[in-house]
Amino acid sequence: MIETNDLSKQFHDFMAVDGVNLSVQGGQILALLGQNGAGKTTTVRMLTALLNPSRGWARVAGYDVVKNGHDVRASVGVLTEQHGLYMRMSANEYLDFFGQVYGLDTNERKKRSDNLLEYFGLMEAAKRRVGEYSKGMRQKLALARAMIHQPGVLLLDEPTSAMDPESARLVRDEIARLKSSSRTIVICSHNLTEVEALADKIAIIYRGKILIQGTLDELKRNVLGSPEYVVKFSETANVDFELPTGVELISRTATSLKVRVEAAEESNPKLLNLFASKNIPVVALQEETRTLEQVYLKVMAGAKGYEYVQ
Repeated sequence: MIETNDLSKQFHDFMAVDGVNLSVQGGQILALLGQNGAGKTTTVRMLTALLNPSRGWARVAGYDVVKNGHDVRASVGVLTEQHGLYMRMSANEYLDFFGQVYGLDTNERKKRSDNLLEYFGLMEAAKRRVGEYSKGMRQKLALARAMIHQPGVLLLDEPTSAMDPESARLVRDEIARLKSSSRTIVICSHNLTEVEALADKIAIIYRGKILIQGTLDELKRNVLGSPEYVVKFSETANVDFELPTGVELISRTATSLKVRVEAAEESNPKLLNLFASKNIPVVALQEETRTLEQVYLKVMAGAKGYEYVQ
């Protein structure tokens, strides 16, 4: 649904986006992470055919963003950080207006508007002015607007920024529901916990370049190394014997071990069997928590030339 090759954008002597390569399948959520000014918004503007690339190409829903700009814009729904709702309109009027912009006839506008308002739980407030809505309700209405023409691609810029936790949770739930086998979603966000919960693929961008991309598990392994586990014993244990192949000892105490394993599904059963054969009672075998925040900070530290200290 989204494919780019060497996608780049230069403004005078400033390279805002430099050689971005992305591939996002139908039904996937891609998260673009990076500092303000890293190139996320410029990338999204090229993907929506609002900016022409200086170099490279991009296809969205099968359309070239330069040659088929009109088709691209008809195929995407966009939620910007400042979504520009018309506060004096009711939700019904607002969605009807944008349905007209997309060339929908009266019956189709009514049908789609009602379906979206029902889907987002806004039907009871459909006749109220948008200015009376809470932040969460406004964000959900903006999502409904982005979907009024049933786009195959959604591009969401900071979808839960400046929202209270309850409203943010509502919007995250809606984004998760929106993902389908035919709809692709790109999220630009600084909320790493949110990205962990939603994204199928993650790309970290810095100074216009993609530093790394992949699934969360791929990023954890590539950036942080093999997973680490803590083994806890119910009593003091003397572990002075050789551990199974693929298990590396990191540290030990009288009642625990910390190990790094290459393939947990193979190594962990061997480890437990070994302790059982030595009559060492194991009360817990737990993977050490590794987060997207750790991945992000280490990648950014490397890009800026300093050592990441966890």
